[in-house]
Amino acid sequence: MTTPSSMTADPQTPGFLDALRPQLPELSVGALLGFATALAVKAVGRIVLIVVGLLFIALQLLSYFDVITINWLHLQAVAEPALRQGSEQGAAWFQRVLLANLPFAGAFTTGFLLGLRLRL
Repeated sequence: MTTPSSMTADPQTPGFLDALRPQLPELSVGALLGFATALAVKAVGRIVLIVVGLLFIALQLLSYFDVITINWLHLQAVAEPALRQGSEQGAAWFQRVLLANLPFAGAFTTGFLLGLRLRL
């Protein structure tokens, strides 16, 4: 049977926090940069969605007043392969850019995900 005195930690044995202390500046900078990047991505994403929405409204108005005729099926057939390929390549490129030369990628990713979840 063990006694409570035998279960106490030895003061000479480094703990988890002691081992983590040298990495804290790097981890905190990574988390902060990830958080800031997520907020920027959200802001740019909102702007892009607003522009796309306004463009769609403009096209619909022009079509309604018979200024232009839009062949939506042809537009979809032309745009779909480019969008699919662009999203696959764009996501891989974006990940490479964000994680290149970042030894604190875990903290960056955590901060990024927290920033995406934040509602401002």
